[in-house]
Amino acid sequence: MMNCPSLISRVILSGLFVLVLAGSAHALPRIQLLATGGTIAGAQADTKQSGYKAGSFSIEYLINAVPQLKTIAELSGEQIVNIGSQDMSDAVWLKLAGRVNQLLGQPDVDGVVITHGTDTMEETAYFLNLVVKSDKPVVMVGSMRPATAISADGPMNLYNGVAVAAHPDARGRGVLVVLNDEIHYAREVQKQNSTQLDTFKSLNRGRAGVVNTGAPVFFSKPVPRHTASSEFSVEGVAALPRVEIFYAHANMGGEFIDSAVKSGVKGIVLAGVGDGNATTPALEALSKAAKAGVAVVRSTRTGSGVVARNVEVNDDRMGFVASMELNPQKARVLLMLGLMKTGDPKQLQGFFVEY
Repeated sequence: MMNCPSLISRVILSGLFVLVLAGSAHALPRIQLLATGGTIAGAQADTKQSGYKAGSFSIEYLINAVPQLKTIAELSGEQIVNIGSQDMSDAVWLKLAGRVNQLLGQPDVDGVVITHGTDTMEETAYFLNLVVKSDKPVVMVGSMRPATAISADGPMNLYNGVAVAAHPDARGRGVLVVLNDEIHYAREVQKQNSTQLDTFKSLNRGRAGVVNTGAPVFFSKPVPRHTASSEFSVEGVAALPRVEIFYAHANMGGEFIDSAVKSGVKGIVLAGVGDGNATTPALEALSKAAKAGVAVVRSTRTGSGVVARNVEVNDDRMGFVASMELNPQKARVLLMLGLMKTGDPKQLQGFFVEY
């Protein structure tokens, strides 16, 4: 008789434990995977060779390759495109942004993970960082080795990316990039090496955090405006303004800049030497372009640092915009979106300070 209450208690507790487990099974975050191709979906003809074809495998293949994903999130996948990211285009950006905003507006979606090639990942990430209209997590993942490689890094990057997107602390941080056990903010991250696994660095403001086998640790939050607080939108937009980048070098002339203006570009970004500088002929051509109504932004090819106004180059006199912390490829992204609102250099400069 003395054992009955104890037995009943154990039965009740066991039932409660089963209910908790059942409840937790339905409480997993609901994460949508969007695939665009890239090395993470790439295949080699021979594992002894370094070459491979990007975008060879579907999103279903990537999900099935990491069965542990089912323990951290409820997943569904969708193939947006299946390309190498060197072929990323404005049209794909607009399609991707529209789909991300649509998904994040649904109450049954807690976050989005995007698989993407590493070559232009930082540009896509920053574009989405400016046009996504939600505080829900958006995480981009890729790999430096194809799916068929010995010691492929894609499966762990995908697992960590989903874990970050499923984590409550990922909300409100803008678009994140997760590779090599590191978390980076879209605005800060840059690809720094052509082949190494630790290619992504955030040289100016540092990493957003780290993630170890699905356990993220976040550092400080981003300061510049992004996502839900951004004023930029591409809803209903069919095309983006054409902006080109010119790489400064010794003995640079101005004839190609003149040609770009004649061809109808709306903006030019200078990947300048040092503090956003260039040869006298190049600066003269850029100044002429600015006077003709083409927006001109000075950035630096060095990879880090701040290009501030009127340092080495008289931006006020020449009608230029200083890129501040943005590298040339991200300056191009912001300039395209900025030109959808204004062509005034002063207002454009304000965007480069805020974003």
